[in-house]
Amino acid sequence: MEYVECAFLFPSSRRLYVAVPHDMLMPVPAGKTLAEAAAMPEAYCTAYLNLFHEGNAKAGDTLLMHAGASGLASVVIPMAKAFGLRVITTVRGKDAADAIAPLGAVIVVDTTATDIRDVLKEQLALGTPISVCIDCLGGENMGSCLPYLAHGARWIMIAALAGTLTEIDLKNIYVRNVRIIGSTLRSRTPAFKADLIAELVKNVWPMVEAGKLPSSIHGIYPITEADAAQQIMQRGGHRGKLVLRVR
Repeated sequence: MEYVECAFLFPSSRRLYVAVPHDMLMPVPAGKTLAEAAAMPEAYCTAYLNLFHEGNAKAGDTLLMHAGASGLASVVIPMAKAFGLRVITTVRGKDAADAIAPLGAVIVVDTTATDIRDVLKEQLALGTPISVCIDCLGGENMGSCLPYLAHGARWIMIAALAGTLTEIDLKNIYVRNVRIIGSTLRSRTPAFKADLIAELVKNVWPMVEAGKLPSSIHGIYPITEADAAQQIMQRGGHRGKLVLRVR
């Protein structure tokens, strides 16, 4: 069975002890429940890592976030907007497009009806090309999107759910200074993760506490229903994180 990382919520009525390096701890943001806080660290660290460390994103950039209905996108899109980025995202199906409308992406592309490459061509022609892409899909079409990015754009691969193979015009890469970056959070050193957490708490937690950034939870399940939660993850279509409650 595919491994899925879940958040665990412990009730305050029981005293449980866990050994954790002190620099891996994050405070619960003011105004957030323990369930909301439990769903935040992995998604928020991944979003911040890829937007600002790998993507070097800055206000005024245009971000392409694939898989807009995913739990990660539910953090990346509002985080990018809070820092002044313009966001385009992709989904599959009108229902998914309608569901993520409140996240505020300027363009939501239903890829069952519209070719994302046509959208990228249009954005390039309009003078608002993609500066940063966070891509968890990959697949055959990935390489054919690269000619329509901004000069010096960063295309960050964090997974390959749509396939691991594509064809890339290498001349386009070096002429346009496009960078293809592979990125995972789990492979980072403990020291890097500790610094990332400290930076996140300093720069992003105030936005969370001010209500500018969400904590998106699809559902909270008793740990005895972990298999059911796993099946939800495998089927897809959920919105936000799944939290397991340890009773």
